[in-house]
Amino acid sequence: MLKVVKASSIILVSADWEKTSSLARRVCEEAAKNLGLPLEERKEDWTFLAKYGAKDEYGGVDIPQVFVKYEDGTVKQVFSRIPLNKAGKPDLVEAIRLLNEAVGKG
Repeated sequence: MLKVVKASSIILVSADWEKTSSLARRVCEEAAKNLGLPLEERKEDWTFLAKYGAKDEYGGVDIPQVFVKYEDGTVKQVFSRIPLNKAGKPDLVEAIRLLNEAVGKG
């Protein structure tokens, strides 16, 4: 029988100087509230990003990035950029949907 591993928290790696961090924080706060999960925000945690985050072609990492941590200790990167809608504007509803999907509630 396949064991289902549940999400235990949402992790946001952000930076005060990065403008889109505030959007990512809003998405994570809303999703955490709706899903009943704690939100852990890590400021400029480059070690965490190097281990779990999406990297560019040079090995650099973007900030902010959003992750889900599971009860078994695994960490899944959900997105590194807020998705954009057809008009090129940040799509917070889609970002929340991606988080819900990663948690298994989407």
